[in-house]
Amino acid sequence: MNGDTLFSIGDLARRTGLTVKTVRFYSDAGIVPPTDRTPSGYRLYGTSAVARLDLVRTLRELGLDLATIRRVVDREVPLPEVAAAHAEALDVQIRVLRLRRAVLTAVAQRGSTPEELDLMHKLAKLSAAERGRLIDDFLGTVFDGLRTHPAFAAVVRSMTPQLPDDPDPEQVTAWVELAELFQDEDFRATMRQMAGQLADDRTPESASAVPRVLAETVRAQVVPALAAGIDPASPQAEPAVTAISAHYARILDRPDDMDLRGLLADRLHSMDDPRRDQYLRLLAVINGWPAPESLAPALQWSVRALRAGLPRERRAPDVHRTR
Repeated sequence: MNGDTLFSIGDLARRTGLTVKTVRFYSDAGIVPPTDRTPSGYRLYGTSAVARLDLVRTLRELGLDLATIRRVVDREVPLPEVAAAHAEALDVQIRVLRLRRAVLTAVAQRGSTPEELDLMHKLAKLSAAERGRLIDDFLGTVFDGLRTHPAFAAVVRSMTPQLPDDPDPEQVTAWVELAELFQDEDFRATMRQMAGQLADDRTPESASAVPRVLAETVRAQVVPALAAGIDPASPQAEPAVTAISAHYARILDRPDDMDLRGLLADRLHSMDDPRRDQYLRLLAVINGWPAPESLAPALQWSVRALRAGLPRERRAPDVHRTR
């Protein structure tokens, strides 16, 4: 054909490193059509077939299907467009594989049962939208009617888990535990009660304050007392108790008296739920935050100290939560 070099299937196979069978398959599929034929009917190919086969082999190694490859080599679709779409699909596959790897690693580390593996797999493979609905359902219950409250907007954000696209086994395990906690109806009710109490404690003047400030005040005042080994029922506990109750009195805009201290003791006791600490610990793992320090010892010390100063008939039993 006008002096152009022509190659047999065998020649193409040797030049491209493909097998004769593979070259014939691509030819039969119309991806590398013959340029001519010998008098005996054998197929012959031009020099462009070598480059075409090299491109086909590369695209196949990258995972593209034959129909798409044919459209690319025939210039029916731009290669950059196909590459971008395929790269996006591979990103999804990679995320799925990484998630599966993390689940299996977590199962191996925990020694999970088949039932636990099934639950972990179901919860871990939820899409971002499905995870979002699960989270919104929980936070919607806890902060029902409060999410637009200026004091709670930041709190809701700080309680929202964000599982990364490439979670490690610890994050997968934490997400599964948190998802199970979301569905604990008693925990949901307890958290809802805490949020409602904190909202009730907001006066118009303090409405923009972050509700967590009470817990932070307890931590700041009580942790040093705990470190010093001060008995909550001793006179040495009074400075910390006074500071906490004075702060709470400012929040409520009412006198710091026995009634207020009794109410504060009840508030702090209701906050002392180990599942709250568990939630914050799991949240930190998922979001990659520093591990939070448990507030339970400070809450329990504060409750005992506050109730120690109340008249005997007004002291509630000093019972700690054990859930």
